[in-house]
Amino acid sequence: MDPKKVLIGSAALVVVLGIVVGVVLSQKNKPSNTQTSQMVKSATEVGSTDTKTFRDTATGVLQKTSVGGAGTHMLIRDGGPSQTIYMVSSVIDLDEFVGKKVDVWGETQKVAKVSWFMDVGRVKIVE
Repeated sequence: MDPKKVLIGSAALVVVLGIVVGVVLSQKNKPSNTQTSQMVKSATEVGSTDTKTFRDTATGVLQKTSVGGAGTHMLIRDGGPSQTIYMVSSVIDLDEFVGKKVDVWGETQKVAKVSWFMDVGRVKIVE
């Protein structure tokens, strides 16, 4: 057997195996987003239906924030200031809900200035 042919055959086999392994690994590491995010928009509810990202919920009265740099809005809840959620939204305009009692769905974020900070993905008017 010719050593050049063995070397070329081995190199070709290594390349083909590398491609196969790369394809398999790329498919394995893809984010499994079987639940595609839909948007809801009605008279009382606006936002994303993505409950994997926006899994935290709370109810309260939405107000503009009074703490500099800690979000754009806050959710005033029963139990006093320690229960207030400071928030922003990457999905919806929270100004539409100021002064209303709402349910919110969001993703809690770590922020040093406040005890609870949330990126809100969906809002539903309760009252």
